[in-house]
Amino acid sequence: MSRSGYTLPVFACAAAIAALHWLRDRQPLKFASVDLIEPAQIAEIPIEQVAGLSENMALAITRSDPGDNLDLTKDTPIWALVEWREQGDDAVIIKGGEGIGRQVNADDKPAIYAYAQRLLQKNLQRMLTPGEKITVTIILPQGRSLAVRTSNSAFGVVEGLSLLGTTGISQPLSTPDQLAVFRAELQNKASRFESLVFCIGENGLDLARKLGINPEQLVKTANWLGPMLVEANVLGVKEILLFGYHGKLMKLAGGIFHTHHYLADGRREILTAHCAIAGLKSPDIQVVFNSATAEAALTYLRSLDTSTGSDWVNQVYTAIAETIDVRSQEYIQSHSESGTGVTICGSILFDRDRKIIVKSKTAALLMGKLC
Repeated sequence: MSRSGYTLPVFACAAAIAALHWLRDRQPLKFASVDLIEPAQIAEIPIEQVAGLSENMALAITRSDPGDNLDLTKDTPIWALVEWREQGDDAVIIKGGEGIGRQVNADDKPAIYAYAQRLLQKNLQRMLTPGEKITVTIILPQGRSLAVRTSNSAFGVVEGLSLLGTTGISQPLSTPDQLAVFRAELQNKASRFESLVFCIGENGLDLARKLGINPEQLVKTANWLGPMLVEANVLGVKEILLFGYHGKLMKLAGGIFHTHHYLADGRREILTAHCAIAGLKSPDIQVVFNSATAEAALTYLRSLDTSTGSDWVNQVYTAIAETIDVRSQEYIQSHSESGTGVTICGSILFDRDRKIIVKSKTAALLMGKLC
């Protein structure tokens, strides 16, 4: 049985609790009790170190434990610096220090999202007496170096990691046990609908809902697209709309059906190959191939379209989407018993701003049925 762990906000909160406790009692904590809010339970988080830096400031350190998950933050230290202050209306002010990313699309605010904010506010405010005020600075010493191995920059978060999540529990999304959970959801929905929408992550689920797709027809797959496609075919699902961020979903065009970056990553090769087939000039192909992210490559192609009046984005991404459809159905066919029908697949790719780049022909037809 795979072991779940906790998300980064929980460890940041635990460190802040320990630092505030030192300021209050001048005693280190071995464990911090964190009210997770979502779910409604208490987590006991080990505290690695606590130090008083002055009469009014303390630092505490925890270490990330996401459980049996392929998570690059595993064992990374999380620091919380807590300082008494007298000015301001807010009892708790939360800041992002070194290693916490900044949101370039949101006035460079620290990437400390709603759940992390709620978690810190609720747990720390209950420790304060009326009139007391603190500033909390969360620091991820390895955050900047770890961030280059994520797709954060594709979603406008740079120079660090995010304190992201809607729950305190870190489910092992890349383990077989989690696949069993996804398959159970798929089995339930396949018994009610002939057409389903596969979303790799939360961005896809959110966008699909906003487009008016019935939430009951949405299925989260995480990185398990291959097994989920085969399962859907076995269950008799007639049509599947693949809905995903282009930097993930394009992997299917290269025959990569488990999309976790720990296992395989051919995004730039896939994108570059399609650019070459479309007839892009060699210097431009070199720029695409050497782009740091798929999003950066897309931005470059868009700049070419703007400056030259060309249509490279549409040409290249239409070809990728059609290839995804073909390879998905080939994958299903190769893992199915001969003579059985094959689920029809259509694909929609969106960018970091959750704007649709392209729909395959099949996807356009499926969208007409689903919306």
